[in-house]
Amino acid sequence: MNDLSIVATADGSKTIFNPDVGEHYHSKHGALQESKHVFLESGLNFFLQQHPVRQVSVLEVGFGTGLNFLLSADHCSRMYIRLQYTGIEAFPLYENTIFQTGYEQYVQAELWNSFQNCYRQSFAAPADLNEFCNFRIDQCKLLEFHSDQSYDVLYFDAFAAVHQPEMWSAESLEKCTRYLKPGGVFVTYAITGNLKRTMKSLNFEIEKAPGAPGKREMLRAVKKL
Repeated sequence: MNDLSIVATADGSKTIFNPDVGEHYHSKHGALQESKHVFLESGLNFFLQQHPVRQVSVLEVGFGTGLNFLLSADHCSRMYIRLQYTGIEAFPLYENTIFQTGYEQYVQAELWNSFQNCYRQSFAAPADLNEFCNFRIDQCKLLEFHSDQSYDVLYFDAFAAVHQPEMWSAESLEKCTRYLKPGGVFVTYAITGNLKRTMKSLNFEIEKAPGAPGKREMLRAVKKL
């Protein structure tokens, strides 16, 4: 992980390039745009529009740089919605790498400062980012993840199947979606025939939604009641 490099994307926001995987953590067409469009708007906000709740839970496969989490926490804090967030990350990034991304400009200063203070703690126990947001990061591979909790929204943000095909297998998708509540929303930046067939077989209603810049479509799926 020592060879990671921070690079600018087309919208001016930064991402990280992992040479071991051969891929960026976010779209080179715009890290911020992708995170907002795919996960915040098409995932979390879509769920909240269907279910006007004051408390929501999110499971993320591939915590990575924390951008999806930070935007979600900032949004929920502004909306006075309590957010319980769990990230699965087999290979966590070092603090000094994440803190050089410049993501502090996209969220409230207090939230960013709290994230810096809580990041390491969140691997050992759930951490309170502020009065509205609690989060933890499970350092494990997806198939090793276990939880007694079920979630409203699932962000599937693994590296692309060409680089990590095992993450997109039927076994991996079944593993993570079992933690999603009936009526819960699954979102990812990708869409393939295999992915659609697998999600249908797992009892999901699938939708081809407009993709982020650089991608025509993405997948959103709702777990059947």
